Amino acid sequence: MPQSPGVYLYLNGRGKVIYVGKAKNLKHRVSSYFAPSAKLLGKTVLLVQEVKKIQIIQVESEIEALLLEANLIKKYAPQYNISMKYGATFPSIRITKKSLFPSVMYSRRMDDKKSVYFGPYPNGYAVRRVLKTMRRIFPYSSVVNHPKKVCLYYHLGLCPCPPVFPEKNEEYRKTIQHIIDFLHGKTKKILRELATERDAASRTEDFETAAAIQRQMSAITYVTNPPLHQPYEYETNPNLKTDLRMEEMVSLQKVLTDNDVYIALPSRIECYDISNTQGTNATASMVVLRDGEIDTSQYRKFKMHAKGPNDFAMIKEVLTRRMKHVEWKYPELIVVDGGKGQISSAKNVLGDLNITIPIIGLAKREEIIITSDFQEIVLPKRSPALQLIMRIRNEAHRFAITYHRKLRSKATFL
Repeated sequence: MPQSPGVYLYLNGRGKVIYVGKAKNLKHRVSSYFAPSAKLLGKTVLLVQEVKKIQIIQVESEIEALLLEANLIKKYAPQYNISMKYGATFPSIRITKKSLFPSVMYSRRMDDKKSVYFGPYPNGYAVRRVLKTMRRIFPYSSVVNHPKKVCLYYHLGLCPCPPVFPEKNEEYRKTIQHIIDFLHGKTKKILRELATERDAASRTEDFETAAAIQRQMSAITYVTNPPLHQPYEYETNPNLKTDLRMEEMVSLQKVLTDNDVYIALPSRIECYDISNTQGTNATASMVVLRDGEIDTSQYRKFKMHAKGPNDFAMIKEVLTRRMKHVEWKYPELIVVDGGKGQISSAKNVLGDLNITIPIIGLAKREEIIITSDFQEIVLPKRSPALQLIMRIRNEAHRFAITYHRKLRSKATFL
């Protein structure tokens, strides 16, 4: 059973689907039903007793799992999916666009044809964070029938109280359109402003504020990124995710071969990233893709010994330490987060150790792949090869910064 997002279907002895569920981690979720120590409620006990067969469909993300789950519940009407069949839904954002004075609200239902909805989303916390952040930038009314008097949010600069100031309704409607554009993914300007605030907080060592702003940015990205694939695609091809991973690896192999980097189909790829605050509490991460899929069991983290904010020295250190572990299978490709300096450091390590493994880098801002002989490969954002490299780079960054924050927190309380 894979440890990835997806949908699982429970079938009874007659081959009828009796339950459909989604999971961020299929293995953990499905096994939780059948563990000896599982404390199940009465209805769930009856469900488990009827299950004779389990089918799974892997997807790209938790949001895609949610959408596919809803689609399959409508298709099969399973007897144990009572809550979904009878109208309980996941959170969404509702905008009463056609109202005289539109409002923006958190909603659990999508039953008003005159409203515009965004969602549904599996994470209610993220939805609320986005609404709160968005309101600070685009003040809006959050109730259907706003009273004809100013509210508390007006004094906080978060609500324009449109019924109280009807002469500003045209301006308010422009704000509502900005919000709709924002939720359609036109968020670069807002994210740039938040990134500036976050970096300013980090420079003054206000790490709590910086972390809070980063959570806001993550919530915005989470909600506004549309699913890559629609439910019908997974229904038509339950092996879609596996096929996509193979397409990414074949695409990467071709792109690199066309640029004189000759590799076999990369069944194992390792990516390295460095995280530190002005050289202190420095960490490095090694994350692994096996057959195009993240393999957390192969992850490794390193506490750096190199002094000062020197990413080149730290890349050299982490690769030197990694290559001493001959019991870890060598990869077909090494990816470093960075440009020519990081690639040079990595090449020097492998050269000194007489190890031949292709190395590439991914420049952060431009998302340009750089080869070991410093050729720059510019690919479309939707390129399968680039998507694969970006996915492992982002995971390496997440893993490195998580360990760095842990070390920084320990140092704060010593």
